Amino acid sequence: MATSRWSGRTGRAPALTGVQQVIAEALAEQLPGGVRRGELDRDGRALRWLETGPGTGGGPPVVLVAGMGTSSLTWAPLLPELAGRARVVAYDRAGLGASEPDRAPTPTLDTQVADLAALVRHLDAGPAVLVGHSWGGQLAQLLARERPELVAGLVLVDPAHEDFRPRAISVIESLLLRIELVRIGLLRIGLFRAARVPAAPGTGDVPGTGDVPGTRDVPGPGNAAARAEAAVLAHPHQRRAVLAENRLSNRATGQLRRRRAAGPSPEVPVTVLSATLGLPRGLRARFTAAQARITAGAALGVHLVVPGAGHAVHQDRPGVVAEAVRAVSRQVRIARKA
Repeated sequence: MATSRWSGRTGRAPALTGVQQVIAEALAEQLPGGVRRGELDRDGRALRWLETGPGTGGGPPVVLVAGMGTSSLTWAPLLPELAGRARVVAYDRAGLGASEPDRAPTPTLDTQVADLAALVRHLDAGPAVLVGHSWGGQLAQLLARERPELVAGLVLVDPAHEDFRPRAISVIESLLLRIELVRIGLLRIGLFRAARVPAAPGTGDVPGTGDVPGTRDVPGPGNAAARAEAAVLAHPHQRRAVLAENRLSNRATGQLRRRRAAGPSPEVPVTVLSATLGLPRGLRARFTAAQARITAGAALGVHLVVPGAGHAVHQDRPGVVAEAVRAVSRQVRIARKA
Protein backbone atom coordinates (compact mmCIF):
# COMPACT_ATOMS: atom_id res chain seq x y z
CA MET A 1 0.00 0.00 0.00
CA ALA A 2 1.30 3.43 -0.90
CA THR A 3 2.13 5.68 2.02
CA SER A 4 2.79 9.38 2.29
CA ARG A 5 6.24 10.90 2.60
CA TRP A 6 6.96 13.02 5.66
CA SER A 7 10.24 14.66 4.65
CA GLY A 8 9.43 17.89 6.47
CA ARG A 9 8.46 16.26 9.75
CA THR A 10 11.58 14.49 10.96
CA GLY A 11 10.95 15.52 14.57
CA ARG A 12 7.94 13.29 15.10
CA ALA A 13 7.09 11.04 12.18
CA PRO A 14 10.03 8.58 12.36
CA ALA A 15 9.33 7.72 16.01
CA LEU A 16 5.65 7.11 15.34
CA THR A 17 6.46 4.97 12.32
CA GLY A 18 8.43 2.88 14.79
CA VAL A 19 5.37 2.65 17.04
CA GLN A 20 3.36 1.38 14.09
CA GLN A 21 6.00 -1.26 13.41
CA VAL A 22 5.95 -2.42 17.04
CA ILE A 23 2.15 -2.78 16.97
CA ALA A 24 2.37 -4.60 13.63
CA GLU A 25 4.92 -7.03 15.08
CA ALA A 26 2.67 -7.81 18.04
CA LEU A 27 -0.40 -8.38 15.89
CA ALA A 28 1.50 -10.42 13.30
CA GLU A 29 2.33 -13.03 15.96
CA GLN A 30 -1.36 -14.02 15.91
CA LEU A 31 -1.97 -13.54 12.19
CA PRO A 32 -0.22 -16.04 9.90
CA GLY A 33 -1.04 -13.88 6.89
CA GLY A 34 0.66 -10.91 8.49
CA VAL A 35 -0.50 -7.30 8.57
CA ARG A 36 -0.14 -4.41 6.18
CA ARG A 37 0.62 -0.86 7.25
CA GLY A 38 -1.08 2.22 5.88
CA GLU A 39 -1.16 5.94 6.45
CA LEU A 40 -3.07 8.92 5.14
CA ASP A 41 -2.05 12.58 5.04
CA ARG A 42 -4.60 14.57 7.03
CA ASP A 43 -3.60 18.19 6.45
CA GLY A 44 0.03 17.59 7.32
CA ARG A 45 -0.33 14.86 9.93
CA ALA A 46 -0.31 11.10 9.45
CA LEU A 47 -3.37 9.02 10.27
CA ARG A 48 -2.09 5.43 10.50
CA TRP A 49 -3.63 2.00 10.53
CA LEU A 50 -2.92 -1.71 10.19
CA GLU A 51 -4.95 -4.08 8.09
CA THR A 52 -5.27 -7.77 7.39
CA GLY A 53 -7.34 -10.04 5.21
CA PRO A 54 -7.86 -9.93 1.43
CA GLY A 55 -7.22 -6.56 -0.12
CA THR A 56 -10.20 -6.85 -2.49
CA GLY A 57 -13.40 -8.85 -2.65
CA GLY A 58 -14.86 -10.77 0.25
CA GLY A 59 -17.63 -8.29 1.02
CA PRO A 60 -17.51 -4.84 2.62
CA PRO A 61 -14.36 -3.72 4.41
CA VAL A 62 -14.50 -3.85 8.20
CA VAL A 63 -13.16 -0.81 10.05
CA LEU A 64 -12.45 -1.17 13.77
CA VAL A 65 -13.04 2.00 15.83
CA ALA A 66 -11.37 1.69 19.24
CA GLY A 67 -12.71 2.85 22.58
CA MET A 68 -11.73 6.02 24.38
CA GLY A 69 -7.99 6.55 24.65
CA THR A 70 -7.07 3.18 23.17
CA SER A 71 -5.08 2.25 20.09
CA SER A 72 -5.45 -0.35 17.38
CA LEU A 73 -3.67 -2.78 19.69
CA THR A 74 -6.94 -3.24 21.60
CA TRP A 75 -8.25 -5.39 18.73
CA ALA A 76 -5.53 -8.07 19.02
CA PRO A 77 -7.90 -10.80 20.33
CA LEU A 78 -10.50 -10.12 17.61
CA LEU A 79 -8.32 -9.86 14.52
CA PRO A 80 -7.50 -13.59 14.25
CA GLU A 81 -11.25 -14.31 14.32
CA LEU A 82 -11.84 -12.04 11.32
CA ALA A 83 -8.65 -12.49 9.31
CA GLY A 84 -9.08 -14.21 5.97
CA ARG A 85 -12.78 -13.46 5.73
CA ALA A 86 -12.72 -9.73 5.01
CA ARG A 87 -10.44 -6.76 4.67
CA VAL A 88 -10.12 -5.58 8.27
CA VAL A 89 -8.66 -2.20 9.17
CA ALA A 90 -7.70 -1.10 12.71
CA TYR A 91 -6.72 2.56 12.87
CA ASP A 92 -5.38 4.95 15.50
CA ARG A 93 -7.17 8.26 16.05
CA ALA A 94 -5.11 11.46 16.07
CA GLY A 95 -2.51 11.43 18.83
CA LEU A 96 -3.17 7.81 19.82
CA GLY A 97 -0.94 4.85 19.00
CA ALA A 98 0.97 5.50 15.79
CA SER A 99 -1.09 8.43 14.46
CA GLU A 100 0.29 11.94 14.69
CA PRO A 101 -1.52 14.44 16.92
CA ASP A 102 -3.75 17.13 15.51
CA ARG A 103 -2.49 20.70 15.68
CA ALA A 104 -5.55 21.65 17.72
CA PRO A 105 -4.94 21.19 21.46
CA THR A 106 -8.19 19.28 22.04
CA PRO A 107 -10.12 16.84 19.85
CA THR A 108 -13.70 17.47 18.75
CA LEU A 109 -16.51 15.26 17.53
CA ASP A 110 -16.23 16.84 14.10
CA THR A 111 -12.49 16.20 13.70
CA GLN A 112 -12.74 12.61 14.92
CA VAL A 113 -15.67 11.81 12.62
CA ALA A 114 -13.94 13.58 9.71
CA ASP A 115 -10.83 11.42 10.15
CA LEU A 116 -12.93 8.26 10.16
CA ALA A 117 -14.76 9.40 7.03
CA ALA A 118 -11.47 10.18 5.30
CA LEU A 119 -10.15 6.71 6.13
CA VAL A 120 -13.21 4.93 4.72
CA ARG A 121 -13.03 7.02 1.53
CA HIS A 122 -9.30 6.34 1.19
CA LEU A 123 -9.82 2.58 1.36
CA ASP A 124 -11.75 2.96 -1.89
CA ALA A 125 -13.71 -0.24 -1.24
CA GLY A 126 -17.22 1.15 -0.86
CA PRO A 127 -19.24 1.56 2.33
CA ALA A 128 -17.71 -0.16 5.36
CA VAL A 129 -18.99 -2.16 8.27
CA LEU A 130 -17.91 -0.17 11.32
CA VAL A 131 -17.14 -2.03 14.54
CA GLY A 132 -17.08 0.52 17.34
CA HIS A 133 -16.19 -0.19 20.96
CA SER A 134 -17.40 2.17 23.71
CA TRP A 135 -16.54 5.73 22.56
CA GLY A 136 -15.75 4.28 19.14
CA GLY A 137 -19.38 3.16 18.99
CA GLN A 138 -20.48 6.77 19.35
CA LEU A 139 -18.19 7.86 16.52
CA ALA A 140 -19.38 5.01 14.29
CA GLN A 141 -23.01 6.03 14.82
CA LEU A 142 -22.22 9.67 14.09
CA LEU A 143 -20.58 8.76 10.79
CA ALA A 144 -23.53 6.56 9.86
CA ARG A 145 -25.94 9.45 10.50
CA GLU A 146 -23.87 12.20 8.91
CA ARG A 147 -22.25 10.29 6.01
CA PRO A 148 -24.58 7.33 5.39
CA GLU A 149 -23.03 6.67 1.95
CA LEU A 150 -19.85 5.54 3.74
CA VAL A 151 -21.44 3.03 6.14
CA ALA A 152 -22.84 -0.38 5.18
CA GLY A 153 -23.49 -1.67 8.70
CA LEU A 154 -22.69 -1.21 12.38
CA VAL A 155 -21.52 -3.56 15.12
CA LEU A 156 -21.48 -1.62 18.40
CA VAL A 157 -19.51 -3.28 21.17
CA ASP A 158 -20.84 -2.15 24.58
CA PRO A 159 -21.15 1.32 23.04
CA ALA A 160 -21.06 4.47 25.13
CA HIS A 161 -24.36 6.34 25.28
CA GLU A 162 -25.04 9.97 26.10
CA ASP A 163 -27.98 8.98 28.32
CA PHE A 164 -25.67 6.96 30.58
CA ARG A 165 -23.00 9.25 32.03
CA PRO A 166 -23.34 8.95 35.83
CA ARG A 167 -20.99 11.37 37.61
CA ALA A 168 -19.48 8.57 39.67
CA ILE A 169 -18.68 6.56 36.54
CA SER A 170 -17.01 9.55 34.89
CA VAL A 171 -14.83 10.17 37.95
CA ILE A 172 -13.84 6.51 38.25
CA GLU A 173 -13.16 6.34 34.49
CA SER A 174 -10.79 9.32 34.70
CA LEU A 175 -9.04 7.83 37.72
CA LEU A 176 -8.61 4.45 36.02
CA LEU A 177 -7.11 6.13 32.96
CA ARG A 178 -4.47 7.79 35.13
CA ILE A 179 -3.73 4.51 36.89
CA GLU A 180 -3.32 2.85 33.47
CA LEU A 181 -0.85 5.54 32.41
CA VAL A 182 1.18 4.85 35.55
CA ARG A 183 1.03 1.10 34.90
CA ILE A 184 2.32 1.54 31.36
CA GLY A 185 5.09 3.77 32.69
CA LEU A 186 6.17 0.98 35.02
CA LEU A 187 5.99 -1.50 32.14
CA ARG A 188 8.34 0.71 30.12
CA ILE A 189 10.78 0.75 33.03
CA GLY A 190 10.64 -3.04 33.12
CA LEU A 191 11.30 -3.25 29.39
CA PHE A 192 14.21 -0.85 29.71
CA ARG A 193 15.76 -3.08 32.37
CA ALA A 194 15.10 -6.15 30.25
CA ALA A 195 16.93 -4.45 27.41
CA ARG A 196 20.14 -4.78 29.41
CA VAL A 197 19.82 -8.57 29.26
CA PRO A 198 21.60 -9.99 26.16
CA ALA A 199 19.14 -11.20 23.56
CA ALA A 200 18.92 -14.90 22.86
CA PRO A 201 20.49 -15.95 19.55
CA GLY A 202 18.22 -15.19 16.64
CA THR A 203 15.92 -12.78 18.49
CA GLY A 204 17.50 -9.31 18.27
CA ASP A 205 15.60 -6.11 17.62
CA VAL A 206 12.39 -5.57 15.74
CA PRO A 207 13.38 -3.43 12.73
CA GLY A 208 12.38 0.19 13.10
CA THR A 209 11.67 0.12 16.83
CA GLY A 210 14.90 1.56 18.11
CA ASP A 211 13.32 5.01 18.18
CA VAL A 212 10.49 3.92 20.50
CA PRO A 213 11.41 4.80 24.10
CA GLY A 214 11.71 1.77 26.33
CA THR A 215 11.63 -0.84 23.57
CA ARG A 216 15.12 -0.90 22.10
CA ASP A 217 17.01 -4.20 22.19
CA VAL A 218 14.29 -6.04 24.10
CA PRO A 219 14.43 -9.70 23.02
CA GLY A 220 11.93 -10.23 20.23
CA PRO A 221 9.60 -13.27 20.33
CA GLY A 222 7.33 -13.38 23.37
CA ASN A 223 7.89 -9.73 24.21
CA ALA A 224 6.20 -8.18 21.17
CA ALA A 225 2.90 -7.63 22.97
CA ALA A 226 4.59 -5.99 25.97
CA ARG A 227 6.70 -3.79 23.68
CA ALA A 228 3.62 -2.70 21.78
CA GLU A 229 1.68 -1.99 24.96
CA ALA A 230 4.48 0.29 26.12
CA ALA A 231 4.98 1.91 22.72
CA VAL A 232 1.40 3.14 22.34
CA LEU A 233 1.90 5.35 25.41
CA ALA A 234 5.64 5.98 25.16
CA HIS A 235 5.37 9.59 23.96
CA PRO A 236 4.00 12.52 25.99
CA HIS A 237 1.56 13.51 23.25
CA GLN A 238 0.01 10.02 23.36
CA ARG A 239 -0.67 10.34 27.08
CA ARG A 240 -2.09 13.83 26.59
CA ALA A 241 -4.35 12.50 23.83
CA VAL A 242 -5.76 9.82 26.14
CA LEU A 243 -6.73 12.40 28.75
CA ALA A 244 -8.03 14.86 26.15
CA GLU A 245 -10.32 12.22 24.67
CA ASN A 246 -11.63 11.45 28.15
CA ARG A 247 -12.50 15.13 28.60
CA LEU A 248 -14.21 15.20 25.20
CA SER A 249 -16.39 12.22 26.08
CA ASN A 250 -17.48 13.93 29.29
CA ARG A 251 -18.35 17.30 27.75
CA ALA A 252 -19.92 16.08 24.49
CA THR A 253 -23.13 14.71 26.04
CA GLY A 254 -25.30 17.62 24.90
CA GLN A 255 -23.91 17.56 21.36
CA LEU A 256 -24.49 13.83 21.09
CA ARG A 257 -28.10 14.13 22.25
CA ARG A 258 -28.80 16.88 19.73
CA ARG A 259 -27.22 14.93 16.87
CA ARG A 260 -29.14 11.76 17.73
CA ALA A 261 -32.40 13.73 17.85
CA ALA A 262 -31.69 15.48 14.56
CA GLY A 263 -32.57 12.56 12.34
CA PRO A 264 -33.58 8.90 12.12
CA SER A 265 -31.18 6.02 12.46
CA PRO A 266 -29.53 4.96 9.19
CA GLU A 267 -31.23 2.10 7.35
CA VAL A 268 -28.33 -0.33 7.69
CA PRO A 269 -27.91 -3.50 9.77
CA VAL A 270 -27.07 -2.58 13.37
CA THR A 271 -26.02 -5.06 16.06
CA VAL A 272 -25.41 -3.90 19.62
CA LEU A 273 -23.52 -6.17 22.01
CA SER A 274 -23.98 -5.37 25.70
CA ALA A 275 -21.62 -6.55 28.42
CA THR A 276 -22.81 -8.14 31.66
CA LEU A 277 -19.83 -7.68 34.00
CA GLY A 278 -17.91 -4.76 35.46
CA LEU A 279 -20.70 -2.56 36.86
CA PRO A 280 -23.11 -2.84 39.82
CA ARG A 281 -26.32 -4.53 38.72
CA GLY A 282 -28.46 -1.38 38.78
CA LEU A 283 -26.00 0.69 36.75
CA ARG A 284 -25.46 -2.17 34.31
CA ALA A 285 -29.23 -2.43 33.78
CA ARG A 286 -29.45 1.31 33.03
CA PHE A 287 -26.52 1.10 30.60
CA THR A 288 -27.98 -1.92 28.80
CA ALA A 289 -31.38 -0.23 28.54
CA ALA A 290 -29.78 2.83 26.90
CA GLN A 291 -27.97 0.57 24.43
CA ALA A 292 -31.20 -1.29 23.64
CA ARG A 293 -32.75 1.99 22.50
CA ILE A 294 -30.16 2.19 19.71
CA THR A 295 -31.52 -0.92 18.00
CA ALA A 296 -35.13 -0.09 18.87
CA GLY A 297 -34.87 2.85 16.50
CA ALA A 298 -33.09 0.91 13.76
CA ALA A 299 -34.84 -0.73 10.83
CA LEU A 300 -32.46 -3.72 10.96
CA GLY A 301 -31.48 -3.78 14.62
CA VAL A 302 -30.33 -6.65 16.82
CA HIS A 303 -29.48 -6.31 20.51
CA LEU A 304 -27.54 -9.10 22.22
CA VAL A 305 -26.52 -9.33 25.87
CA VAL A 306 -23.22 -11.24 26.11
CA PRO A 307 -22.83 -13.41 29.23
CA GLY A 308 -19.43 -13.47 30.88
CA ALA A 309 -18.18 -10.32 29.17
CA GLY A 310 -16.92 -7.11 30.68
CA HIS A 311 -16.85 -3.76 28.91
CA ALA A 312 -14.16 -4.99 26.49
CA VAL A 313 -16.43 -7.62 24.95
CA HIS A 314 -14.08 -7.94 21.97
CA GLN A 315 -11.34 -9.13 24.34
CA ASP A 316 -13.44 -11.28 26.67
CA ARG A 317 -15.63 -12.89 23.99
CA PRO A 318 -13.98 -12.21 20.61
CA GLY A 319 -15.84 -15.06 18.93
CA VAL A 320 -19.19 -13.46 19.73
CA VAL A 321 -18.09 -10.13 18.25
CA ALA A 322 -16.67 -11.85 15.16
CA GLU A 323 -19.93 -13.69 14.55
CA ALA A 324 -21.84 -10.41 14.84
CA VAL A 325 -19.51 -8.85 12.26
CA ARG A 326 -19.98 -11.80 9.92
CA ALA A 327 -23.77 -11.66 10.33
CA VAL A 328 -23.91 -7.94 9.51
CA SER A 329 -21.56 -8.44 6.56
CA ARG A 330 -23.80 -11.23 5.23
CA GLN A 331 -26.82 -8.91 5.46
CA VAL A 332 -24.90 -6.28 3.51
CA ARG A 333 -23.97 -8.75 0.75
CA ILE A 334 -27.55 -9.99 0.48
CA ALA A 335 -28.87 -6.43 0.24
CA ARG A 336 -26.39 -5.62 -2.51
CA LYS A 337 -27.54 -8.60 -4.57
CA ALA A 338 -31.22 -7.81 -4.15
